[in-house]
Amino acid sequence: MAIEQIAAIAGDGNLKDDSKCSSELREFFSKIASQKIGQYVDQCLENSFNKSGLIFQDLINELGRRLDYQVENGRYQGTVRTIGFDGIWRSSDEGTLVVEVKTTDAYRISLETVANYRKKLSDAHHIPSDSTVLIVVGRQDTGELEAQVRGSRYAWDIRIISADALVKLVQLKENSEGGDTAQKIRQLLTPLEYTRLDRLVDVMFTTATEVENAITSDSEVAETTNETPAADSEGKVRGVWQFTDSNLLQKKREEIVSSLNTKLSTSFIKKTKATLWDTDHKTRIAVTISKRYTQRLSYPYWYAYHPQWDDFLSKGERSFIALGCMDLDKAFLIPHEILSNNLHLLNTTTTADGRTYWHLHVVEESPGRYALLLPKADKNLDITTYICPIS
Repeated sequence: MAIEQIAAIAGDGNLKDDSKCSSELREFFSKIASQKIGQYVDQCLENSFNKSGLIFQDLINELGRRLDYQVENGRYQGTVRTIGFDGIWRSSDEGTLVVEVKTTDAYRISLETVANYRKKLSDAHHIPSDSTVLIVVGRQDTGELEAQVRGSRYAWDIRIISADALVKLVQLKENSEGGDTAQKIRQLLTPLEYTRLDRLVDVMFTTATEVENAITSDSEVAETTNETPAADSEGKVRGVWQFTDSNLLQKKREEIVSSLNTKLSTSFIKKTKATLWDTDHKTRIAVTISKRYTQRLSYPYWYAYHPQWDDFLSKGERSFIALGCMDLDKAFLIPHEILSNNLHLLNTTTTADGRTYWHLHVVEESPGRYALLLPKADKNLDITTYICPIS
C-alpha cells in the first residue's frame, strides 16, 4: 500500500493533532524497517497529496529515533497557546536539536520564527539553552536556503540536511557495529566549525572502521580452510579466512528476525547490523550466524560474541542472543542471563587492534541434541530447549 492509503485507514483517517489517526500512524512507523521509512519519504516528496507534509514530518521524526535520539513529536499546526516546533531530538552526548521539517525550500523560511521557537522552549525550560536547530528539507537542492542561513546571525546555530541524506545516515548507522558510529553521526547534525577538519575526519574514520569491523569481525562471514577461527599461544587470530556471500547471510538473518517477531510477539527494528530492539527498547536481541565448519566435526558451528552486544543486551528487560546456522532451519534463542552467567567459562580472543570477544561453539552431542561448549568447565550447556524453528 502507498503511504496515503495507510494514513487513510489509520484511526478514522483524519490526520490531525492529538488524533487516533496520528497515534496509530506513528505507532506503525515505529515498527517498520528503516528501508520502508525511506520509501515512504520518497512517496511524500514525489507525489504530493493531502496531508503529505504532515506524514513527512512524522517520518523525519522517526528517522531521528533510528539515530538513537529521544524524540518528542511536535504539532502539525501551531496554536496561540503552544510553542511551534516540528520535533525535539534529545541526545545525552550530543545535545538537543529543535527540528524544523520542510518538504520544499521553494518558499523562504523565516529563520527568526524558527529561532524564536528555540528561545521560547529554552525560556520555558523545555530544552537547554545551548540547543541548536536542524532544518530537514525534502529537496537536495538547498542552495538558496543555505545562503539564507549563512547570511543570517544564526549561522552558527542552524544546520540543514536533506531527507535523503538523513535516510543514508540511518542506513550507515544500522550497517555498523558499536556505539561510536551513532555518536559520530549525531555530531554531524550539530553545528560544527569546519575551518579545522579534524572532527569531520574523525567521524569519517570511525564510521569506516566500524562498518569494516561489522563486515569482517564476525564468525558469520568466515570459515578457515584448515580449522575454525581460534587464538594462538599469543592470543592472536590465526587461520585463512573464506567469506560467505553477504546477501545469503542477510537473507538468513531476516528469516530469523521474522520468526522471532512471531515467537516473541513483537516487532523488532534494527539498532545496528546485528542488534535489534522493540519500540520501547525493553526486548532486545543480537543475531549472529555461522556456516557449518566441515573441518571440525565435533563443534560444527562457531560464533564470536562481542562485548558491545553483551552491554546492549544487559540493558534490556528481556534479551536474547540468537545463534543462526546457514544450513539449518532453526536457530538457538538463548536468554542473555543464561549466556552471561557462563561467559567466564568461555575462551576469548584478542585481535591485533585490541578488540576482544568470546568464542561460542555449538556442538551436536547426539542427533537433534545441541549444547554450547564450555571449555573451562567439566560439562557443556544444553541449548536444545532454546531451539526456535525458522520458517
